[in-house]
Amino acid sequence: MWYEILPGMAIMGVCLSIPGLSTVFMHRWSNGGKEKRIARYPYQWTLMERDRRVSGVNKYYVSK
Repeated sequence: MWYEILPGMAIMGVCLSIPGLSTVFMHRWSNGGKEKRIARYPYQWTLMERDRRVSGVNKYYVSK
């Protein structure tokens, strides 16, 4: 019957979601619990560099 495919689909869905979720948790763990910042424009990169200099520890995710 059609419902016999459901366990296989569930296993496939879980296996496909593991890499994405594990990446999120690894970034949070390595960045002190904060989300990874992405600089899409030069102005955003400038702000990230400023944050890195202002923090005094050479890391952009540590705030004062």
